[in-house]
Amino acid sequence: MSTDGTTSSTNQPQIVVNVPPQGGGFFRAWFTRLLFSFLLLSVFVNFALLSSKADFDTGTQEKFVSGDEAASDRIVIIEANGTIMPPFTERIIKMVEDARDDDNVKGVVLVVDSPGGLVADSHQIYHRLKQLSAKKPVYVAMKRIAASGGVYIAMGAGENGKIFAEPTTWTGSIGVIIPRYDMSGLAEKFGVKSDSLTTGPFKDSLNMFKPLSEDDRNLWGEIMDDSFDRFVKIVAEGRKGLDEETVRTKLATGQVFTANQALENGLIDGIAFDDEVVDKLQEDLGLSNVRVVKYTFTPTVLDIFLGNVAARDPEAFWQKAMESTVPRAMYYCSWLPSL
Repeated sequence: MSTDGTTSSTNQPQIVVNVPPQGGGFFRAWFTRLLFSFLLLSVFVNFALLSSKADFDTGTQEKFVSGDEAASDRIVIIEANGTIMPPFTERIIKMVEDARDDDNVKGVVLVVDSPGGLVADSHQIYHRLKQLSAKKPVYVAMKRIAASGGVYIAMGAGENGKIFAEPTTWTGSIGVIIPRYDMSGLAEKFGVKSDSLTTGPFKDSLNMFKPLSEDDRNLWGEIMDDSFDRFVKIVAEGRKGLDEETVRTKLATGQVFTANQALENGLIDGIAFDDEVVDKLQEDLGLSNVRVVKYTFTPTVLDIFLGNVAARDPEAFWQKAMESTVPRAMYYCSWLPSL
């Protein structure tokens, strides 16, 4: 007990109350938020500048594969993997153009591992490959599958090029497909009715909630025939010994061919793996000393960022769903409409 009669204890708990400073609290919090906002803005601006710089610094890159790393003469490997569609179309075209314009590149091996893709994209790549093959030899190495649009771009090697396939390659599937589901019966069962506002009878043609009319079939049939005729002509022009009639009646049935069947039908020149195709091209070029490189396309910082954001963005799903309803003619080897 203390002298004043009160009891004291050092173990007695004490309550400490922090009193916020009087005045300026609101402005201090507001200022903190403002600084944080400026920090975020700075990060975004710097990220944009970095990405912009990366667009110039990246693009086509060379990766050494084999041969003499110090040799000036090069054989370039360009890969066309997966579905032929943006953004890969533009990147393949850029690599083809770079190989065409580089005097040190003596020949190109196009490695195809693709079930095909969009009609327009397939033709764009084919067109650039034809420009390349007019200046330098282009050999094609088909891997697991090189079907439909994969065959289409392979024809860019031209008559003077050579096409090879691995023993287990599937190729062929020459034809056109416009993916479509007919869900009109299901819609009727659940009381769903398509009631789009259109300015013409064909504006909502291929609507999955309406049966396909005879006029619709005739309209899209003509569009597909145009793409199909072009495909047949390109194969006939690209393969010695094949004419349009043979391609149309015997090969352009949508059938998938094995490597042996493709060889028998004149679609390919031989069976070999991609490294053997490179050796064959080097031999035909008469080069004893060569550097074999693979062209790659390094993604920019923005590519990576947007790719990660899109994967988590709910709106990306709806955008994909809306895009899936857009009619798209495809040189594609598939039994299911693409989403």
